[in-house]
Amino acid sequence: MWAPQAEILAHPAVGGFLSHCGWNSTLESLTNGVPMVVWPLYAEQKLNAALLAEELQVAVRPGYNNGGVVKREEIEEMVRRVMVAKEEEGKAMRERVMELKESGERALSRKLKGSSYSALAQVARELELNHQRVVAKARGA
Repeated sequence: MWAPQAEILAHPAVGGFLSHCGWNSTLESLTNGVPMVVWPLYAEQKLNAALLAEELQVAVRPGYNNGGVVKREEIEEMVRRVMVAKEEEGKAMRERVMELKESGERALSRKLKGSSYSALAQVARELELNHQRVVAKARGA
């Protein structure tokens, strides 16, 4: 509550995001095109971290090779991998995260009748029709 995370992630100076991989943080990072250092704590966060780092390749995560302790050298290496866009891995990660951002924008677009927009509009239409039926039934009873 103390920091406007979405606004911060939207700032052009942000080069990476250390995230616990909660779904809101994950979506905010992706919709702003920001690659991540993922550090899951519990529950679905571990699954989200694996998806982001291994499948989508828009994040890096620690190896936890030292009994759960992550050494500072590994943290430095992860931050550099995300932040240094000139390196091949960093450049590729930024390109993929921007592709996901653009894909999300298309899905949410009213103008383009994106898939997410269309699905939500359909739900709204069905709710409105159901409401009209309930009102009509109540008047007729």
